[in-house]
Amino acid sequence: MSLAVAVAAAMFVAVLAYALFGGADFGSGYFDLTAGGSARGAELRTLIDHSIGPVWEANHVWLIFVLVTWWTAFPVSFAATMSTLFVPLVLALLGIVLRGASFAFRKYAATLGQAQLFGVVFAASSLITPFFLGTVAGAIASGRVPASGSGDLWSSWLNPTSVFGGVIAVGTCAFLAGVFLVSDADRNGHAALATQLRLRTLVVGVATGLVVFAALVPLEHDAPTLSAGLTGKAAPLIVLSGLTGAATLWLLVVRRFSVARLTALVAVASVVCGWGVGQYPWLLVDQVTIVDAAGATSTLVALLVAVGLAAVVVLPALAYLYWLTQSERWTEHPDEHPTAQTTRH
Repeated sequence: MSLAVAVAAAMFVAVLAYALFGGADFGSGYFDLTAGGSARGAELRTLIDHSIGPVWEANHVWLIFVLVTWWTAFPVSFAATMSTLFVPLVLALLGIVLRGASFAFRKYAATLGQAQLFGVVFAASSLITPFFLGTVAGAIASGRVPASGSGDLWSSWLNPTSVFGGVIAVGTCAFLAGVFLVSDADRNGHAALATQLRLRTLVVGVATGLVVFAALVPLEHDAPTLSAGLTGKAAPLIVLSGLTGAATLWLLVVRRFSVARLTALVAVASVVCGWGVGQYPWLLVDQVTIVDAAGATSTLVALLVAVGLAAVVVLPALAYLYWLTQSERWTEHPDEHPTAQTTRH
């Protein structure tokens, strides 16, 4: 394995981590948006606040790592992508900023109206961000980002592959979030809420699975290089995704929620890994390979050293944070949520 491929592999691991942990975070916005009115949806929104509150900022560590590594190790391809896909990237960034601000402000809203406004912004930006990040992935995978950076600002991401990528990103995020929220609700004794979330997550899971496999048809014509990779070397990962996705749905039906979390993670990870394997060895599909896009050898070595140090210093801290949030028992306190507090007066 060359240095360039090793750095790209480390970067892809961070992409995978962001898709899983950040995806479950973003997906909670769908359930927040469809929770109902301030009184009926207070219990679910309190659960969402508790589940993502300790980790929602930590998840962006993965995104920062990806961007910094990409910029440092593969600068020309990074510049080309930022130039061609400026519009969806800015919209995704706007979604991240609005989501974080509204999530924080909603907790301290003085009135019901303010809490509802911040809630709508939080939920909408939770859907917007993964959609536009998905369109970016689709643009790259379909070969619409030239190495010169002169790609069209609109058609590069408004095309079948990008749109499917955005819809799949939103669906997988919502599915992951649903599985985790069901497990949290059940573990903390909220049986009625767990039943409600279980049914909604089943619907989201089935719909997302159908979209994933339906996307394989237009990809054959719109992104032939990726399509050949998905039906060839990445085919076992796509099959694994289908099997573990079906297993997750069955586990939800039989109420094995803790195990369903693991199979859901494998299902989504398989889809993301299938995309990476199917695209390999291209960094910008049909434009430039990973090896050709790599920067100086000394830079690549320094990045690998930094990755090793981060694995020793950062990963244990993140793992401990996730363990704390998953092991802590949640006791419902409706007064802590602004929408619930306001409706009582």
